[in-house]
Formats: sequence, structure tokens, C-alpha cells
Amino acid sequence: MARLTFHGAAQTVTGSKYLVEVDGARVLVDCGLFQGLKELRLRNWAPFPVSPQSIDAVVLTHAHIDHIGYLPRLVRDGFRGPVFATPATESLAELLLLDSAHNQEEEAAYANRKGYSKHKPALPLYDTGDAKRALRRFRSVHRDEWFHPAAPLRARYHDTGHLLGSCMVEIEWGQGDSQRRIVFSGDVGRYGAPLYHDPQPPPACDYLVCESTYGNREHPDVDILDQLCDVVQKSIRRGGVMLMASFAVGRAQQLIYLLQVLMDDGRIPNIPIVLDSPMAASGMEIYRYYASEHDLSEGLTVRPDFQFSFDRVRITRNVAESKAVNKMMGPGVIISSSGMMTGGRILHHLRQRLPDERNTIVLGGFMAAGTRGRALQEGAPTIRMFGSDVPVRAAVVEVSSLSAHAGHSELLRWLAPLPPPRRVFLTHGELSSSMALAEELHRTRGWDTLVPEHRQFVDLDADPEPER
Repeated sequence: MARLTFHGAAQTVTGSKYLVEVDGARVLVDCGLFQGLKELRLRNWAPFPVSPQSIDAVVLTHAHIDHIGYLPRLVRDGFRGPVFATPATESLAELLLLDSAHNQEEEAAYANRKGYSKHKPALPLYDTGDAKRALRRFRSVHRDEWFHPAAPLRARYHDTGHLLGSCMVEIEWGQGDSQRRIVFSGDVGRYGAPLYHDPQPPPACDYLVCESTYGNREHPDVDILDQLCDVVQKSIRRGGVMLMASFAVGRAQQLIYLLQVLMDDGRIPNIPIVLDSPMAASGMEIYRYYASEHDLSEGLTVRPDFQFSFDRVRITRNVAESKAVNKMMGPGVIISSSGMMTGGRILHHLRQRLPDERNTIVLGGFMAAGTRGRALQEGAPTIRMFGSDVPVRAAVVEVSSLSAHAGHSELLRWLAPLPPPRRVFLTHGELSSSMALAEELHRTRGWDTLVPEHRQFVDLDADPEPER
């Protein structure tokens, strides 16, 4: 018996969890947190549909919270197997999971102090101890090397160019004519992106689980340096501060690199840059350590001797220094997380900067439904945070070229060399995006495609009509 169940990222972008069951073995590919809409976040609190003790292993594609953020809860509820990841993913996961636990503890404590939670008392989904226990279960695996998460399965990683350490994973079982292979794309990066290698093409497979974040949309055909330069120059003319929402790993390092290039080329003045994210600063050290795993795009001003530098960056080391940033006058740049504004220090900066029309809020990349980032993207007049509504008077600018997800044509380019699989499952996208890509692949290539529903399962032996 071989079966695949979609426990997350089905008709939504977050919460990636795919359970592969073959001859009694159970392997969970990704273990992400649901984010955004309340109806999605409530899923984090529901008991996992299968006993965590019965899961033999977890295999991670990369370190973003929507792919790893549920791990401490799974361990808290009884999971005791290994967690496989690339070395860079393991290093980044340590930062992200400990930070996630800390943020949840802080948010629960703040809600209890202020009394705005409906729960008495408000509790975190998991705590720092749970995160540390999860991290002790990690096992490093290098790309292109076979490993065995649970008999009879074997697996192998391939680079996807989305984040440091990011990979697709192929899993196979059986012998001869009965051999089967399934590939999970993880998040597919962009071609020619700064810092990351181009995504490797997917290996031939019987089944493909493919992300579709931008399944119906293209990224603008603009030079990323030109676009960012224009945004910075306009912010300087406004006389305010530019607040850049950023994931602590990946985008923060990319932004610092791009701003340094613009300053070195004399396209923008040497304005103050504040990195208000200790985790992002630690992430810089990890990027330095894994220098051979990323590169600088030839489409940018290449500096072969470039090193991630703090020369022009002021890093806040504690809460007091973070609060002092509120006094910062323009022109200047604040880079803070989280990227979709669901939590983290950026919330305090938003509360301070949104009401002032001189300031600029920069959004980069995809914003999930139900997040403050999406609300700003859609022109909300106020943003709810800390129990009150904050007016939006600052300019809100979207720099979509900063996205680390492949656009529509890039996804098609990535899929182009792949022989037709028996079936393709489109996930990690909002329904309209996943459906558009599924219909296009069926229409233009004749592929058998499915946009699964939450908790839907399919038989990977006979490949019949999907069951629920």
C-alpha cells in the first residue's frame, strides 16, 4: 500500500505537510505552520490527524516557518523520529524555531498582561523547550546523496535556489516494474536571482507535488536594482524612514547586499541602515559559513570578493536598542521581520511609522491572505495590532521583484524538461493560482493534474480517482 495525504498547503500557501505511507512506513515531508487567516491558524491547534508517535521520520525541504514551524508541536505531542535536512537548513532551523517559540511565548505573555486574548490564560502553541527538543532530532544530509528515512523508502535532495539549503526531495520505493518515485518541489526559486543558484530541473518521476504560489502571475520584467533604487530615492525625497518587511533569513541578507551594491555604485547616498532582527544578523553569519552554497547573480554588479558586511549596517542587539530605533529620523532604512508582518519586532515599527505620511513601508514577495502584509498590499486604511487599529498614512510600496518564488513562466521553465508524470498535484498556492496552473498543464501538456483539498488522500499504487 502506498498513499499520500495532504495535511497542509492544500489550496493555501502555508502549513506544508505531506504524509507518505508505504508498506507501513510513515514519512512526513515538511512540517510547516499555518499562517494568515484565523481559520488556517486554528488548524495549528487541532490534534494532528495521525498519531505523531506513528510517524517514522520527517524530511524537510527548507527552513522557512511555513515548512518547519510545526515541528516543536509535533515533538511535544509525541514524535520521536529523525528529522532530515541539509546542513544549511539545519543551521537556519535552529535560529527560526527558537525564535518562533520565543515569539509565541512573548505574544502569549503580552496578551495575558493586556487582557485582549479570548483565552484565559493565553498559551503558546509550543515553548523554547519544545523547540530545543525538536532540534535534537535533526540529521544532516547533503544534496545528491541517497538516504533512508524509513524502510522501504529512500530519498535524495536537489537544489531549488529558493533559500540557503533549500531543496526538492525525491522519494522512491519498490524494484523493477513496481518501482515508484514521487518528487516534492518544496519552494522553487527564481532564475538569475541574487545569492542563489538556479533551481535544478526535477528528476523524472511518477508523481510530482509542485508548488504554485505564482501559478497564475508573473513577476514584473524589471531590474531588481533599478526598482529598489527608485523606491529608495523616492523615500529620501519624502523625508521619512523606509521600513522594509523582511524574512529574517533569505530576504534580509538579499536586501543588505542590494543596498550595498547601490551605495557602492553611487546610485543612492550612504544613508543609515538598521537591521532590527538579531536572528537576521545571526543568519548573516550562517550565510558566510555556507558561502559555497550561494552565489552572486551575473545579472547584478558582480563583486567576486564580496563578503556580507556590517560596515554600513547598525544591528540592534537588545530590546532597548530596538526601541531606540523609534527615534530614528529620515532618511534611513529599517529592515525588520517578520516578512508578512504576522509577528516580530516589525509590529512595533509599524505602529510607530504607519501614521506618518513621510514614511514608506516596503513589501517584498508573496503576502498570504489574512496577514497584515496582505492587508497593506490591498490598501487597508487601518491595521489591527496589539488590540488597536493603527491608521495607514505612510506610503506602501510593493517590490515584487524581491520574491524568492518562481513566477508563472519560471515554473513552466522548471517543469519543461520533465517527462510526463502519472499525476501532478498542485499545492502551496491559493486556490485560483493552483487551479490556473493545473488547468494549463492539463491543456498544454496533457498532464493529469489535481488540486487537492485539505486532508485529501490519494492511492499511489493504482492511482484511482482521489478519495477523501
